[in-house]
Amino acid sequence: MKLLPLTPDGQTPVRVLTIAGTDSGGGAGIQADTRTMALCGVHACVAVAAVTVQNSMGVSDFHEIPPAIVAGQVRVVATDIGVGAVKTGMLASTAIIEAVADVCGEVGIGRDGQIPLVVDPVAASMHGDPLLHEEALDAVRHTLIPLATVVTPNLDEVRLITGIDVTDDASARLAAEALHKLGPQWAIVKGGHLRSSEHSTDLLFDGDKFLEFTAPRIGTTNDHGGGDTLAAAIACALANGYSVPEAVEFAKDWTYRCLAAAYDLGAGHGPVSPLWRLHSD
Repeated sequence: MKLLPLTPDGQTPVRVLTIAGTDSGGGAGIQADTRTMALCGVHACVAVAAVTVQNSMGVSDFHEIPPAIVAGQVRVVATDIGVGAVKTGMLASTAIIEAVADVCGEVGIGRDGQIPLVVDPVAASMHGDPLLHEEALDAVRHTLIPLATVVTPNLDEVRLITGIDVTDDASARLAAEALHKLGPQWAIVKGGHLRSSEHSTDLLFDGDKFLEFTAPRIGTTNDHGGGDTLAAAIACALANGYSVPEAVEFAKDWTYRCLAAAYDLGAGHGPVSPLWRLHSD
């Protein structure tokens, strides 16, 4: 794969902002985002939307940050430091989603602005623990997703958002079409959880054409943070001037390598790991 360029010492790198929740176990959420951003050669900025009580076994509780504080973090970063792309993760509630949407419009983030927005519509942890209040699904559909340059749900989130249970290529295409009708520029239906073949295929749709991105399936249960990693890598590539298809191709390969480097942690699911780049040429 062609890696994103590392910035020479003393020069300011590309900046990417993640608006998401923390993971006290360090495997997903903001921790996964900033780990990928750093190893992609990007300066990571953060707007914390929620704090989870979480380890490798699951999420036992979470605390939402006041919406005005979430929006304030976005505003001060965008207007002072500046960002080349933004990625959202766990936003937890309708009030936070609406506050994020408002500030994104204010500072030019999203499909109608100059700054690309990758929306990872986090609704539950990989263990099934809820990370989004049920009433907030409507805000995800009609407030958040329409802002997206690209939206990257997993298959459970696709089902919650569209009502379509993806089981094969035909239903994946129907789901991509349904997601695109909600307003993003591009929609991804990821195949990582569709364990029916030796390969994992992600489907990208822009309302006109379908593009497929395939990688060999890696037999591991250490896949915590895989969705965050993919979305963060897309944001890093977009900030470096890649087109959406180029960014998804980069992120697919990046996530494959992170899965190959995943490690055991705790008694549950270990995290995917971008630390492989430390040992690459």
